[in-house]
Amino acid sequence: MRERPGRRPDLALLVTGLAAALMASAVALIFFWVPTDVDQGYSQRIFYFHVPIALTTYALFAWAAVNAARYLWRGDASLDLRSYVPMHLGVVFGTLTLVTGSIWAKVSWGVWWYWGSLQLNTFLIIFLFYCAYFMLRFSLPPGERRASFSAVYALLGVGLVPVSVIAVHMAQDAVHPETFDTNGAHMDASMFLTFLVALAAMAALAVAMYLVELRGKRIDERLTTLRRLAGEGAA
Repeated sequence: MRERPGRRPDLALLVTGLAAALMASAVALIFFWVPTDVDQGYSQRIFYFHVPIALTTYALFAWAAVNAARYLWRGDASLDLRSYVPMHLGVVFGTLTLVTGSIWAKVSWGVWWYWGSLQLNTFLIIFLFYCAYFMLRFSLPPGERRASFSAVYALLGVGLVPVSVIAVHMAQDAVHPETFDTNGAHMDASMFLTFLVALAAMAALAVAMYLVELRGKRIDERLTTLRRLAGEGAA
């Protein structure tokens, strides 16, 4: 008698477990292992949250644009959802970027926001641009037209991401110092290792959230279809 094949492990569950383990490791390294910064003191530890969150935000917007391009090329309706979900998560992580950045600025420099910073203002513009994506998307009825408009908007937005990265190198202000350049990271080995673990934790968290939300959206779409078919059958 042939044995039944084993059930495949749940990818979302595995990634969630990995994210939890990495996040716990990152928190332990940040608060109990990494040395205190000489210039900014204990408050500099928020760097290990702020920068990984910001980089994850850029990655999510880029992934949304990739799937948007794939949708426009192939016309596969499932790719529209694969583009929408990272856009939504990108705005969530973008909000956290602004919040952690404002807290860091207030503690370190006494201001919640510095309007003279090119990098800060550029990121804010990008964030507001992506927020407007949802105004466009939900102003149109579900269907091919909404998916196409959303995909084009996502592709236009990803062009702003390199602008923000360039702004980091152009902005030479004290409120938002440059941490990475062509010579590498301006930190010792323990700080860099902690940063990498924190970045991996944020990336894993974003992937886990992506998989969970994507599954939820697909279930919602199926339920909507079943309700519509049930209504048509009753009529």
